[in-house]
Amino acid sequence: MISQKTQAGYAELRAARRSNRSLYWAVGIFSVFSNLLMLTGPIYMLQVYDRVLGSGSVETLIGLSLIVAFLFLIMGLLELVRNRVMSRAAARFQSRLDRRVFDAVVRRAAIKPDEVSQTGLRDLEGVQKLMSSPALIAMFDIPWTPFFLAGIALFHPWLGILALAGGGFLVIVTIFNQITTKTPQNEAMHAMISSEKMAEQIRTESEMVTSMGMRDAAFTRWQKLRNRALETQISASDLTGGFSSTTKTFRMFLQSAMLGLGAYLVLLGEMSPGAMIAGSILMGRALAPIELAIGQWPVVQRAVRGWHSLAILLGETPPEAQRTALPKPKAKLEVMQLTIVPPGESVASLRMLSFTVEPGQAVGVIGASGAGKSTLARAITSVWRPAGGKVRLDGAALDNYDPAILGSYIGYLPQRVQLFEGTVADNIARLAEQPDAAAVVEAAKKADAHEMILKMPDGYDTRIDSTGGRLSGGQIQRIGLARAMYGDPVILVLDEPNSNLDNEGSQALNRAIRKMKEEGKSCLIMAHRPAAIQECDTILMLDGGSRAAFGPRDEVLKQVLQNHEQVRAGGKGGLR
Repeated sequence: MISQKTQAGYAELRAARRSNRSLYWAVGIFSVFSNLLMLTGPIYMLQVYDRVLGSGSVETLIGLSLIVAFLFLIMGLLELVRNRVMSRAAARFQSRLDRRVFDAVVRRAAIKPDEVSQTGLRDLEGVQKLMSSPALIAMFDIPWTPFFLAGIALFHPWLGILALAGGGFLVIVTIFNQITTKTPQNEAMHAMISSEKMAEQIRTESEMVTSMGMRDAAFTRWQKLRNRALETQISASDLTGGFSSTTKTFRMFLQSAMLGLGAYLVLLGEMSPGAMIAGSILMGRALAPIELAIGQWPVVQRAVRGWHSLAILLGETPPEAQRTALPKPKAKLEVMQLTIVPPGESVASLRMLSFTVEPGQAVGVIGASGAGKSTLARAITSVWRPAGGKVRLDGAALDNYDPAILGSYIGYLPQRVQLFEGTVADNIARLAEQPDAAAVVEAAKKADAHEMILKMPDGYDTRIDSTGGRLSGGQIQRIGLARAMYGDPVILVLDEPNSNLDNEGSQALNRAIRKMKEEGKSCLIMAHRPAAIQECDTILMLDGGSRAAFGPRDEVLKQVLQNHEQVRAGGKGGLR
């Protein structure tokens, strides 16, 4: 039973496919003439054997040959046009869905990062490859197979019976191929994805793997997945290759059998030698699309899986609704009876949480590990949607803002900062195609990272990779803070912002928070270390996902913490 969401996804895919309907009609019309021109060879053979050889006329042979050469030239041009049109139809289909699928993958990954279905872009590519492959062209040719078989029967009924029996056998092979190779192909795909995922994890954490002597163990674990992927791929390839070889061998045998039967009928005087040769050629043409479809079956199966996966992805991640543009909000945040259930779980990690952050206020969010601090950060930045309650920015619910616009109003520094391939300026500018240089420098200055960046080899133009290259954890975190402050946000959400900072970095962070407060903006700092809440005037303490205390910093610390004097003084130790 297909869910309504998946049906909506299928409808979206079909709509994208329908946008190429005119191109498919063009290919269909070209296919009519292309398949009619396929009769050129058999008719030529029939005329040569029955007319030219009988009359001994060289002029007739030359005339027929010139006509045939012209017809084959036209057929070749039609084939070229068909392939070019299908390639462009496939490219248009992918281009139409690229942005939609990309957005769906990113949004889905934000809530379910470990889900295998995040291969959405690869699924789209698989469908595109089928649309531009010979397999789909064969689908336009297969409907002509019965006409070619009927043409063979016109030469002699026994030839028609042989051709029909051979075609039926190939159809049965095709169906059996589909049934038996489906499971091995799925297993091979999942094994390959698991292997690639493991390799990417090891590559990303290569420093830790090397420093902790995990390289051999990591290789052994990856090799098991890799071997499993190879085994399943070989198994699937063996099955597909077996069916392809069977089809090819049988088709060649069938053509020879057609010649043999034709020769027998010629000896009996029931048909001419030309009809014997023409029937054999026509038989090969009739069965060629079926053989091609079987040979391309892995491409077909990959596209079918991709089509289904895309339908699920698009159905469960519908397009973002168009929203009326709102004016830039004030830095007032209201959390009202907020309940958050993490994706894939059934137990809420935040329950009925309410508090208000006023402009110019810095709120420190404290609590034990698992209390819900990071969950709250994800809810405020609209990464996770509320199961109940609302989060309002200047009176408007977060879902009233366009996600791209909301990101410019709420700056976010996650617990783990991830940089991207590009320059320091590209990363601060949030990968903008044409970064605003003045805004980049301004954000770096607000984050107190300007001087640090200038000391790099090429300053703001220093190129870095996704792992940060030679940058320290503190430098990465300060660049992440500058990125959060890019675009002049009204609220900053900082999740463990000083986890990798030294004393100088912590002081720079506190200066950035102080600057935000002076400008009438707000900050929320999810903290475990005392230094992170030195500029906070209000404390929210979470306990088991619920509000345990909320109020002025010193009062809350004195109420809930044994080491409040040490924390108040900015000493070492954790918030316990």
